[in-house]
Amino acid sequence: MNLTTLPDADVKDKTVLLRVDYNGAAADDTRIRLTLPTLHYLLDRNCRIIIVSHNGRPDGRVIPSLSLKPIAKRLSKLLRHPVQTIAHCQGTPVTQAVAVLKPGHILMLENIRFCAGETDNDPALAKFLASLADIIVNDAFSASHRAHASVSGVAKYSPMIAGLYLEKEVKMLSHLLKNPKTPFVVIIGGAKVSDKVAVVEHLGKIADVVLVGGGVANNFLKADGKPVFNSYLEDVIVDKTKRHLDFVKLAHQLLASNHGKIVYPIDVIAATNFKSSSTTVINLINPLSFTQLNPKLMYLDIGPNTIKLYREIILQAETIFWNGPMGVFEKKPFETGTLKIASAIAKSPALSVLGGGDTITAIQKFGFADRYDYVSAAGGAALEFLAGKSLPGLTPMLVKS
Repeated sequence: MNLTTLPDADVKDKTVLLRVDYNGAAADDTRIRLTLPTLHYLLDRNCRIIIVSHNGRPDGRVIPSLSLKPIAKRLSKLLRHPVQTIAHCQGTPVTQAVAVLKPGHILMLENIRFCAGETDNDPALAKFLASLADIIVNDAFSASHRAHASVSGVAKYSPMIAGLYLEKEVKMLSHLLKNPKTPFVVIIGGAKVSDKVAVVEHLGKIADVVLVGGGVANNFLKADGKPVFNSYLEDVIVDKTKRHLDFVKLAHQLLASNHGKIVYPIDVIAATNFKSSSTTVINLINPLSFTQLNPKLMYLDIGPNTIKLYREIILQAETIFWNGPMGVFEKKPFETGTLKIASAIAKSPALSVLGGGDTITAIQKFGFADRYDYVSAAGGAALEFLAGKSLPGLTPMLVKS
């Protein structure tokens, strides 16, 4: 995928509308740090910078706890450069603040989702935002799967180019789709089943093997006729277009079409609830008697035999992509699967690419955060990209051949 990038454009002395994703950055500044190279690049070229971001899901309402002011303070400290803020995201106050913005100065607008038209991709809001600047820089890869006013709508009214972080993210993920060294091992876990099935389907065509765990694995187990008792099967689905889907049925279709490429757990750690310290190892290949087991049991981690199998496969890989923990790693009785998979990937000489908020939290918990080649903070956008979908925030920046 070829995008129009910062080196392709003349941004010197320009007013730039910079779309970033600082969602949740008051608690974890990872996403701020990712955008610092782009900000330095623009400051070095004497740009006037207007930062646009969202935080949370205020649904067009002003919610003080979701204000970007604390995030602006953190950015200013990390950048070692003043960041002005304004308590508005559209209207005359914004226009006036931009009019007096000096070269080399930064203005952060208030949470763009305080504006009702953002998530509706309102053309009026998009046109207003575009009118503020000479050029738009999109450095918010993690929001680029949203057809929102500040993500894709603005590109109808002003040229958009890729920021340095977004460019890096796209290059790394594109490599997984086009040029992975083999064996290519994909590991998919976590609870957001609705986001993962399409990734399993698309990467299953490219990868040599797909290892599944967590809630995703439960769908494949049930699809293959294994009892899952009271185990988690489906997340709360935000995307309305996915609410009618039967994920167990989809898992069954994937098992049938991938001819053994998808590997699910052969044993699991189960308990009646997340807080229980009393656990049961269930052999899913040769169970003594499922009828004697408590119907309230939930599968909360992969078992010791699965861990051994998955680690053997991982250690033979040349390329690895991992998104989603193997179980409820936040609780000690159910952390082993995720810990052992994380350590195997860290030990492997393969190119390792990780993604997803829970995956990042897990590797930080286990002290492996700096042991991988690339850690993506993009979440849902990365999954949609790897599922082969077109992202609304990327399409305007594609270089036409």
